[in-house]
Amino acid sequence: MSTVKVGMVQMSCTGVQQANMAKAIQGIKDAAAKGAQIVCLQELFTSLYFCDVEDYENFKLAEAIPGATTDTLGKLAAELNVVIIASLFEKRTQGLYHNTTAVIDADGSYLGKYRKMHIPDDPAYYEKFYFTPGDLGYKVFKTKFATLGVLICWDQWYPEAARITALMGAEILFYPTAIGWATSQDEATNDEQYNAWQTIQRSHAVANGVHVVSVNRVGLEQNGAMKFWGGSFVSNPFGSLIYKASHDAEETTVIELDLAKTDQYRTHWPFLRDRRIDSYQPITKRFIDED
Repeated sequence: MSTVKVGMVQMSCTGVQQANMAKAIQGIKDAAAKGAQIVCLQELFTSLYFCDVEDYENFKLAEAIPGATTDTLGKLAAELNVVIIASLFEKRTQGLYHNTTAVIDADGSYLGKYRKMHIPDDPAYYEKFYFTPGDLGYKVFKTKFATLGVLICWDQWYPEAARITALMGAEILFYPTAIGWATSQDEATNDEQYNAWQTIQRSHAVANGVHVVSVNRVGLEQNGAMKFWGGSFVSNPFGSLIYKASHDAEETTVIELDLAKTDQYRTHWPFLRDRRIDSYQPITKRFIDED
């Protein structure tokens, strides 16, 4: 298919998992009603962003993948004939957890999962306490409507992840995300942070000649100390914004992508042709010392 309609569900969350799930399901239904063929939910959409604290009680939020949530979403996907990209807190076994995204095809079948590879540890983002780094490598999923690449939030900052996923055949890169501003920050800092976040992902679109779809949450969390900045967006294969959501509102949006543009941009700007793969071995080092 040359064109595909992608739905994005940008929403706020509460401490009630069932309510968050119901809101996400309604968002998927709304996107499907607008013609979406693929619907992407934000990172960890079934809960508040719990990684602001190191609390053992939060491990109770985790679930098996596949499991109850993917079963529910699978039935919904089959009913609506849509692909669903669902970011969940995975309990792999006792004491072993991942930040994981499941992909469900339009017939309701579970296609597999991607486990977040890059795990941050910053103030209010203590993910290393909860998540083991992904061990499945980078993944693509051949769905009814397109071949998808899925990366998660902190993965956004790493061109290597986008490059490898694109080289594996991804026609679209999806980034479920949970990122925000400390409400104590000034507007200049907020703007700089958001612009850096958007720019790095648009650069992945340019370097790889693919569309990028980034879906973030909104709303105040952490007792008002954190405002998740929304700003979900779609970039075309040359980094131009096709769509940008607000920083404040819940939005369900459907955008049509022309996947034929990948060939057009890659032909006229042949970055893949001119890669010097014989010279890239140093990238596997942590740091290159002069001596």
